[in-house]
Amino acid sequence: MRKLGIIGGATWSSTALYYEQINRGVAQRLGGLHSARLIIESLDFEEYAAFHRANDLSGGNALIVEAAKRLKAAGAEGLVLASNTMHRAHAEVTMATALPLIDIRQVTAEQLTADRRTRIALLGTRFTMTEPFAREPYEERGIVVHELTPEWRTEVDRIIYEELAAGRVVRDSQRKLKTLITELAKQKVQAIVLGCTELVLAVDVRANILPVYDTTSIHARACVDWMLAEQEQARAAA
Repeated sequence: MRKLGIIGGATWSSTALYYEQINRGVAQRLGGLHSARLIIESLDFEEYAAFHRANDLSGGNALIVEAAKRLKAAGAEGLVLASNTMHRAHAEVTMATALPLIDIRQVTAEQLTADRRTRIALLGTRFTMTEPFAREPYEERGIVVHELTPEWRTEVDRIIYEELAAGRVVRDSQRKLKTLITELAKQKVQAIVLGCTELVLAVDVRANILPVYDTTSIHARACVDWMLAEQEQARAAA
């Protein structure tokens, strides 16, 4: 089994979902008492979020790159960034470590393409909803990323930073997100992408008017696939 390094803590609650889902996936695939070979570098989210507030792209990316280097030194054979927003540093991490990096955007885009979804709404932090790094992997596959109104972008970003990042799930915000999804369905959106790993805490993936793609679970499954690929190929060849 390959050893995976996780850069998490942005936030710890979604990183906990990764840890649980990856371990469950490995256990289900291998049986017995198997669990995942993981190394976790958990950031202090306040430190990382300070770069967001200052719009300091390079400072936030540098924090992630240094974490990636420490994971490589600790024996990680591949990396995963347990956050959509942290993928701003994708290219820098890859260049600094030369390790394979399982990309949350790419694996989600692959799933959307397989399901023939061609128009989506991408919900996440203000960076994820507006910057090219988050949109391009979808658009390169011909998927249209629907524009949210400035008011809705502000509210979704507020819910993430003020509530979910602090570990609070507020009922009124859950209702607001459900209202947003209902509005988007009327605007010919085919699917909702939870482009923030905390949003699954506030959005019921199974009980909405539109299909909802939880990037956390999609990403975690891709991690399990990568970790077990060589082992399962060897088993099949035996």
